[in-house]
Amino acid sequence: MDNLSLIIAGLALLIGYGLLGLWYRASQRAAQDLRKKTDRKVNQLITDANRKAQKMESEAIKRIAEEESNRRNQLSEEARSVEKRLGRVEEAEAQLERQKIRLSEEKAHVDSLKSQWETRHEALASQLENIANFTQEEAKAIIIKQAEDAAENDIGTIIKQSVAKAKETAKEQARELVVNAIQRTAVNIVAAVTTTAVQLPNEALKGRIIGKEGRNIRAFETATGCDIIIDDSPDTVTLSCFNPIRREIGRIALTDLVSDGRINPARIEESVKTAEANLEKTIVSIGQAAAEELKLKFHPKLIALIGRLNYRTSYGQNILKHSMEAAHVAGILATELGLDVDLAKRGTLLHDIGKALDFETEGSHVDIGDTECRKYGESETVINCINAHHEDEAPQTIEAVIVMMADAISSARPGARRESIEKYIERLTKLEAIAKTFDGVKKVFAIQAGREVRVLVEPSEIRDNRMYKLARDIAKRIESEVDYPGEVTVSLIRETRAYSTAK
Repeated sequence: MDNLSLIIAGLALLIGYGLLGLWYRASQRAAQDLRKKTDRKVNQLITDANRKAQKMESEAIKRIAEEESNRRNQLSEEARSVEKRLGRVEEAEAQLERQKIRLSEEKAHVDSLKSQWETRHEALASQLENIANFTQEEAKAIIIKQAEDAAENDIGTIIKQSVAKAKETAKEQARELVVNAIQRTAVNIVAAVTTTAVQLPNEALKGRIIGKEGRNIRAFETATGCDIIIDDSPDTVTLSCFNPIRREIGRIALTDLVSDGRINPARIEESVKTAEANLEKTIVSIGQAAAEELKLKFHPKLIALIGRLNYRTSYGQNILKHSMEAAHVAGILATELGLDVDLAKRGTLLHDIGKALDFETEGSHVDIGDTECRKYGESETVINCINAHHEDEAPQTIEAVIVMMADAISSARPGARRESIEKYIERLTKLEAIAKTFDGVKKVFAIQAGREVRVLVEPSEIRDNRMYKLARDIAKRIESEVDYPGEVTVSLIRETRAYSTAK
C-alpha cells in the first residue's frame, strides 16, 4: 500500500512538472507575440509623431514668416508716419517763429500806444483835477470814504438782524425762567445803616448811662466797641458802630441794662459777656435754620458764619436774605436746566460768606470766603463758585455760572437794593458823560433811575443805518466802565425838522 502511494505520488509529480513546462512554453510564446505587437504599435506611434512634428514645424515656419512680413510692413508704415510728423513739427516751428516775430512787432506797437495813453491820461487827469479842484489822492479818499460808509451801513443792518434773531429765540425762555424764579423768592430790603436806636423808659436813664464823670459810658464803649450817642431825642439813645455784630451785642447789652436798672462798670462787663454768649447762640440758630431750609449740611464753623450774615447789609439788602434768595433762584434754574441743584444752592449760599468777616479780616470778601471754605473742607467746585461770582476767576462749571446769574438776579431786581444819593448821581453823570464822547451826539439824558440812556444825535452826521451800531458801541462802553444793577437801555433818537413860512 505504501509503495503504491509512492508510485502514484511520483506519477502525479511527473505529470505536474510536465504541465508546468507546457504552461511555461505557452507563456513564453504569448509574451513574444505581445512584445512584437507592442513594438509594432510603438513604431507606428513614433512614425505618426514624426509626421505631426514635421507638419507643425512647417506650419510654424510659415506663420513666423507671415508675422515677420506683417511686422516689416507695420514698421514701414510707422516710419512713413514719423516722417510726416517730423515734417509737420518743422512746419509748426517755422510758423511759431513767424508768430514770434509778429508778436514782437505787435508788442512794440502796444508799448507805443500805452505810452501815448499814459501821456493822454496824465493830461486828462491834470485837466480833471483843475476842473474838479481835487487831487487824485483826495478823490481816492472820497471814494474810500463812500465805500466805508456803505460797508458801515451794511454792518449795522447785519448786526441788527443777527441780534434780533438771537433775541427772538432766547429772550422769551430766559425771561420766563428768571421772572418765575424772582416771583417765588423775592425778599424785602433792609436799610444799610451803621447806627441802632435803643428806646428808654424815661429820660432819667440817660444820666445813669453816662454815669459819674462819664465812667459808665466809657466802660460800655470799651467793652462793646460801640459809641453811645446821647442827644435831644426823647427817650432814645443811639449806638454807632461799623461792625454790625459789635453793634448788635451793644444793643442787647444796653437793653438788658436798661431793663435791669443797675448800670455800673461791673454790671456792664457782665451784661456784655452775657449778650455775646446769647448772640452766638442766636447766630448758630439762624445759620442752622438757613441750612435746613435749603436742605444742606455744613461744618459748624460755616454755620456760624452763615448766621453772622443776618447782621450784615449791602446797599440796603440783608446779606443772609440775599444769599437765601439767590440760593432759591439758583436751585430753580438748576432744576429747569437739569444741573446739580445742591451744588448750585451750596455755592450760592456761600458766595458772600466772606462778608461775615470783612469787618475783622483784611482782604476782599471773595478772598476771605475762599480761605474760610478751604479751611472747613468745601470742595473745589464750591470754591470756584465763590471766586467766579465776581469774575475773579473763570467759572469751571455750569453751576458756577448759575451762581453768578442768581447773584445778579437777586441784586438787580427792582426793589432789591438801595444806594446812596451820591453814588446814584455819580452813576447817572457817568452814563451821560460816556455817551457824549461819541461823535455826532447832540444831547444825552439818563432817565428811569439810570436804567435808560436817551441820546439825541445830529441828523446831518448820523444816518439811520449807523444808529444801531452807535447804540451798540455806547452800550459796550457802559458795560466795561460803569457798575450798575440790572441793565441799561441805550435809546438813540434822530430827528429832522423842516420849516417854511407861508406869507
